[in-house]
Amino acid sequence: MIQRQIVQNAYVVNDVFQSALRMVDLIGAGPFFVLEHIALSECLYRGKQVHFDHTSAYGQCGPIMIELVQQNNDAPSAFRDMYAPGEEGLHHVASFVDDFDAEVARYAALGFEAANLATTTGGTRFAYIDTTSLLGHMVEFYEDDQGVRDFYAMVAAAAVDWDGSDPVRVLG
Repeated sequence: MIQRQIVQNAYVVNDVFQSALRMVDLIGAGPFFVLEHIALSECLYRGKQVHFDHTSAYGQCGPIMIELVQQNNDAPSAFRDMYAPGEEGLHHVASFVDDFDAEVARYAALGFEAANLATTTGGTRFAYIDTTSLLGHMVEFYEDDQGVRDFYAMVAAAAVDWDGSDPVRVLG
């Protein structure tokens, strides 16, 4: 039996800065770390190469990371599959997997297509699997990578004993 630990809930938003402040007030998540115009070395949308430009803010809420995703262009994407420009809402839950290719194949065998397959400039692969017909949202998984785990640990550590100051922080 396969069991995955969900490590993140992600929301499509119109403005990551405003939404991060709203999440701080609403559920006490934070602080949020913003990466603007995240570079990807490759991004496929349903098998076709696309340029996906997005900005994300990452904050911690208990044991779960909260990601806020703002799409900056009009490219087709897993995000636009669920939300038109101006719309917001829950998009996906995320976990780590040991064998990325096997996980993509496993979902495909279950009838769930990869909406996006992408690789960061650091070489980490991730996928958004279209499980909306079953779950009402997508599933994301990352290739298990120490750099991504270290980023998760940094965000979680910042939330320990956080006093609410400096709620939104822009990274490099």
